[in-house]
Amino acid sequence: MNFLRKLQDLPEQKRKIILWLLVVLIALCLLPFYIKNVQQRLKIFQGGGLERGLKILELQEELKKVPKLEMPKFEIPKISEEELKKLEEEIQKGESNGQ
Repeated sequence: MNFLRKLQDLPEQKRKIILWLLVVLIALCLLPFYIKNVQQRLKIFQGGGLERGLKILELQEELKKVPKLEMPKFEIPKISEEELKKLEEEIQKGESNGQ
């Protein structure tokens, strides 16, 4: 607790310097793990194991199993001009009765 109190009592400029030094120190500690991970990924990519790494073949097989969606077919009934005129008149009568 005494250390934190001393840190809080420092001027802002010194606290910022300490903060950035800690950030750089942590980044340097994590850098070897990052480099190792990148090397492993590059080996997979160069060795042709990209498909295995991404599981592309399994994904393609799973996609084949998914049922395909089809749009339903709608049939529009064919009506004559006379029937159309009758329907228009009925609609107009309904609109005039509703007002």
